[in-house]
Amino acid sequence: MIQNRFFRIGAGIALVLLIIYLGTLVDFIFVPIRSLISLTIVPLLITAFIYYPLRPLVNWLERKRKVKRSMSILMIYVVIILALVIFSMIGWPTLRDQVTSFVQNTPQFTNSIIKQVEALQHNSFIQQYLPDQGTSDDMLSKLTEYLNTVFTWLSDHISSMFSFVSNVVLVIATVPIMLYYLLKDDKKLSERLVLLFPQKFREDGKLMLSEIDDSLSSFIAGRVIVNFALCVLLYIGFLIIDLPYSLLLVFLAFFLNFIPYIGAILSAVPVAIVGFIESPMMGIWSIVIVIVAQLIQNNLLEPIIFGNQLDIHPFTIIVLLLVGGDMGGILGMLLVIPIYMAVKITIVHIYRMYIKQKIGSDFQ
Repeated sequence: MIQNRFFRIGAGIALVLLIIYLGTLVDFIFVPIRSLISLTIVPLLITAFIYYPLRPLVNWLERKRKVKRSMSILMIYVVIILALVIFSMIGWPTLRDQVTSFVQNTPQFTNSIIKQVEALQHNSFIQQYLPDQGTSDDMLSKLTEYLNTVFTWLSDHISSMFSFVSNVVLVIATVPIMLYYLLKDDKKLSERLVLLFPQKFREDGKLMLSEIDDSLSSFIAGRVIVNFALCVLLYIGFLIIDLPYSLLLVFLAFFLNFIPYIGAILSAVPVAIVGFIESPMMGIWSIVIVIVAQLIQNNLLEPIIFGNQLDIHPFTIIVLLLVGGDMGGILGMLLVIPIYMAVKITIVHIYRMYIKQKIGSDFQ
């Protein structure tokens, strides 16, 4: 019995490896599939991140206010269009200028920080805590090297983040249409997906799809609301201390804070660096604002909006983020947690279906 099971598992693994190897030999077949995925990933991602926060509002208008679902969606579209028009007139010129200025001035940022560090080295109070001159020079050269790496990474990813939605025509043409039909056919879509399962597993499939939907809705909708509130707090604080590139830094923080644990650190690094370039005191105040905003988010906003934290062990999250970052950069880190949640629920339910079928066949 054990030997037969061992050989079956070994044959299954060998078959999977053989399929993967044959797939590498006919790579040209998968090129159109990769092109399709790369072309549609941005509109699908934007649609999902808008769909989950808007769905409860559409349901509320339909059930409580007795507004037809299609009319509810159109009303929300009008509000979104008005908000975008206002942002394009007020916020977008500032954001565009800050991005252009940041990318152009990136080579000068390292020199500015080195000057600030050198000024601190000549401070009589700080000098008594510094090592000897040789060691201090080595530390300064290493700092220069690290800062060059950080600013190169920042400028590359800021540019890529904005080119991320550079195909404006594709986004404008597809996102509203996909979002409309997702919101309109919300229940019908899940019912059609359930029909893909065999008849005896449709109840299990319905439960699986419901759990995936609830998990993604809780994560995406909750994170959008929490990040928006966090960014409002950060922006108010940055305006108070007159921090340069405040809107750009808030924009980065909104997206980076979708990444659990690491996102808060990643979003705080450019804030601290930009603040320190202005002056050491500005750097300290910018860090204080980030810490206070994060404390409000973690202790007040998240318990109210989320209720429970992610049902994923922190070690698992760190590993997933490392894998996602290696495979897809920032985009990979943004997508890896939702994908993991969906895959985990799918595997658990498929295993339950397998056990259910096996027990049924044993009784027969």
